Amino acid sequence: MTATGSMFGLAFGDCMGKPTEFQRFEEIVRLYGPQGPSDLPAGGLVTDDTQMALAVADALLEQPGGADLAVEPFTASLIEHFLAWAKSPDNNRAPGMTCLRAIGNLGNGLPWPQATQRGSKGCGANMRVTPIGLLPDVPETTIAGAAQLQAALTHGHATGLAASDLTACATRWLAQGMAPSDLVPALRERCQEQRRIYHGDWLGDELWRVPMRNSPEDFIEAGWVECGMILGVLAKAAQNPDPALDPCDYTGEGWIAEEALATALLCFLMYSDEPVRALGRAAATGGDSDSIAALAGAFLGARHGIEAFPAAWPERIEYRERLARSGAAWDVGRA
Repeated sequence: MTATGSMFGLAFGDCMGKPTEFQRFEEIVRLYGPQGPSDLPAGGLVTDDTQMALAVADALLEQPGGADLAVEPFTASLIEHFLAWAKSPDNNRAPGMTCLRAIGNLGNGLPWPQATQRGSKGCGANMRVTPIGLLPDVPETTIAGAAQLQAALTHGHATGLAASDLTACATRWLAQGMAPSDLVPALRERCQEQRRIYHGDWLGDELWRVPMRNSPEDFIEAGWVECGMILGVLAKAAQNPDPALDPCDYTGEGWIAEEALATALLCFLMYSDEPVRALGRAAATGGDSDSIAALAGAFLGARHGIEAFPAAWPERIEYRERLARSGAAWDVGRA
């Protein structure tokens, strides 16, 4: 039940981080103690992080066979679900302006390479990519292309693309049984391996044409370099992090894609076998707490499955039916 665990884990983390997102670390500690919250807030409400992850999940479930991805129909489904999210009355959870601007451009009929916000590497690029990492029996090149495409529809910065790729890979590898101690070295190795690989079959020939970049390889390399740098910082921080400090002090506040990934991974690695404690740690951060905790929850659920979380939580979380539907579809494929 790793896919179900990852989808629900994302929502649990998002829910726990929702009340703390715009609070200073010191205020969070005063309210919840040094370990942060230990239970879901009343009502089980989530943010746009879970809503947009479900939009990606629903687009995937519409594809033939669930995992047989082709670029054009998947792109069309993503755009359809992003537009539906933007118009929904439930889109009232302080959504990111990058997503709103880009999706507004899509709604006005612009092709996505023109609609996207090319200068943005906000964490909205990778907070929603988890479902792609959970697809069973899909080649890693397809995972990479699809992960980067879903990011590129709104966040056109190369670092947003690379961070989304890494987030999907981390989720995938944990669901496949990778040990937490091996995760950061594997992600750093991927930064080197992918450094000059531009997935033109997924991203097209327009996205990379930005100032100071002379080729697709030059464009994407800059993103992999930035991600590699923050993962190097993470590797040192994870050796002996001080549990009394804000994890954001080590790896950044998470408003941008590579920092959201790194800080979520740090919280996961601090308590990789204690899911509730790890989520509390991720929610008790002075930055983008809901996105950090959502990503940490996705990693925890991929590693442990839904059974690792309190038994009452799935019935208390918003969108439980949609979370269960996508998780069940991919758990069946993995069985």
